[in-house]
Amino acid sequence: QVQLVESGGGSVQAGDSLRLSCAASGRTFSNYNMGWFRQSPGKEREFVAGISLSGGSTYYADSVKGRFTISTDNTKNTVYLQMSSLKPEDTAAYYCAARAALSTSLNPRAYAYWGHGTQVTVSS
Repeated sequence: QVQLVESGGGSVQAGDSLRLSCAASGRTFSNYNMGWFRQSPGKEREFVAGISLSGGSTYYADSVKGRFTISTDNTKNTVYLQMSSLKPEDTAAYYCAARAALSTSLNPRAYAYWGHGTQVTVSS
């Protein structure tokens, strides 16, 4: 069984930075793809960023490209999402997800494992 636990959310001002962490446990993740998604009230869950744990390739949604960076510390089985230049429209619950595949998928249904989420609120 895979467990994902997010942390690092909070309330910040526009222009600030936050780093989210996702600690994974339960199996070997070397051939997994990890993703960050977000969801606001009344909206569908949307892809934010993804990373392949085997090769390190990354992929970003256009809305966060240049502002967010996804990275991993494989020694700690932890995935990070560094968020900079935050905007009010980044306000959402952020979820970490994992899938047993090498490629990133933008479809949340492609991910079998999910964390419980961490709230990010950006005020103007």
